[in-house]
Amino acid sequence: MTADTITTADTRIDARWLIPVEPFGVVLEHQAIILQGSRILAIVPQTEADHHYRTRETLTLDQHVVLPGLINLHGHTAMSLFRGLADDLPLMTWLNDHIWPAEGKFVSEQFVTDGTRLAMAEMLRTGTTTFSDMYFFPEISAQAAHDTGMRAQICFPLMDMPTVWGSGPEEYLNKGAELIRQWQQDDYVMPAIGPHAPYTVSDGPLRSAVALAEDTGAAVQIHLHETAFEVADALKNTGKRPLARMAELGVLSSNTQCVHMTQVDESDLLLLKQTGAHVVHCPESNLKLASGFCPVQKILDHDINVTIGTDGAASNNDLDLFGELKTAAMVAKAVANDAAALSAHRALEMATLRGAKALGRDQEIGSLVAGKLADLIAVDLSDPYLQPVYDPASHLVYSNHGRAVSHSWIHGVPQLQDGILTRIDVPDLVLRVNEWRKQILS
Repeated sequence: MTADTITTADTRIDARWLIPVEPFGVVLEHQAIILQGSRILAIVPQTEADHHYRTRETLTLDQHVVLPGLINLHGHTAMSLFRGLADDLPLMTWLNDHIWPAEGKFVSEQFVTDGTRLAMAEMLRTGTTTFSDMYFFPEISAQAAHDTGMRAQICFPLMDMPTVWGSGPEEYLNKGAELIRQWQQDDYVMPAIGPHAPYTVSDGPLRSAVALAEDTGAAVQIHLHETAFEVADALKNTGKRPLARMAELGVLSSNTQCVHMTQVDESDLLLLKQTGAHVVHCPESNLKLASGFCPVQKILDHDINVTIGTDGAASNNDLDLFGELKTAAMVAKAVANDAAALSAHRALEMATLRGAKALGRDQEIGSLVAGKLADLIAVDLSDPYLQPVYDPASHLVYSNHGRAVSHSWIHGVPQLQDGILTRIDVPDLVLRVNEWRKQILS
């Protein structure tokens, strides 16, 4: 071997199994992932890596499966501080009688700082490397994500009524435009527009949101068709299904993420297909609030992109995306009356490459391909409850839970090492969270 055949790099990760997501449905064995700076330099068999690469660090994960970091496409991160506060209630009772009053009393910049850190700690610990947030004080959650080095789509809230963050639509839009200006070129933060729902945002502010999206390229994320009541009420009051109204206003495009979509008919499928809008499936929140069932397989069969999110911990009550994948796969089979619906590999794709596509980042993240950003995780399959291992993809969806995640990297930077978070001070965070618990209980 001559010196010019050897490439030097930063990190080599030797994995027992590798699920690259691209190409679809593939599980590779005994691969070496070579990281250089923020990107994946190469993925080659370990025997080939022995001959062609020298790295400053080599990590042997001989009982692990390595895959792209998971992408949680919908949540309200700071609401982690309300986890378990109001359970076993229907959506509008939960919102009107419990969550909105609690938010009015407690939500502040410090609440969002601590709640976002709590959510990021849970998500990093369970395999998520990119998340989408829609909540008050988005400038605070954007800074928290940036400081931690976690990738995040930060959707500023937009609604007709005043809140702790603004007096009404005009102020929300002005603040949101500044958020987009400030963060649009950031490596980690992706600013976006978050009109809450058709029943909380009138036509004028929605048109302004569309204009802002067209001017800046920012994505739009909106709760849509979350319940049968929402659709029936819209038909009664406007004569239109909410999705049809959104289409008429120009809200739907390939840069739009429609969250929930539990009520879907053929006209909805046609609009989603025509506009290229994405669906964000939140199965556990929908189940807990009895909101309905998103027909995931039918939507996929129409070649519409479906991604996955946890929603907030106040309605879930966790942010473990692996648990969400299992629920999604199980519910999809029951709804479709087909045991082959939403396979394990397709579910993993929803949480990785399909999520990246909805963010417009599928050329950079969402799969393990040379040249892409080094956002990846390792899951330890050595525990007895994960034995024997016939198919790692099956275990990740049907047998695993997120606490088996042992390592993660974002932008090539280690975020989790042997189950220990590297960028978040957990003892200090727990102290802060307990102070909030005392305040909220009192």
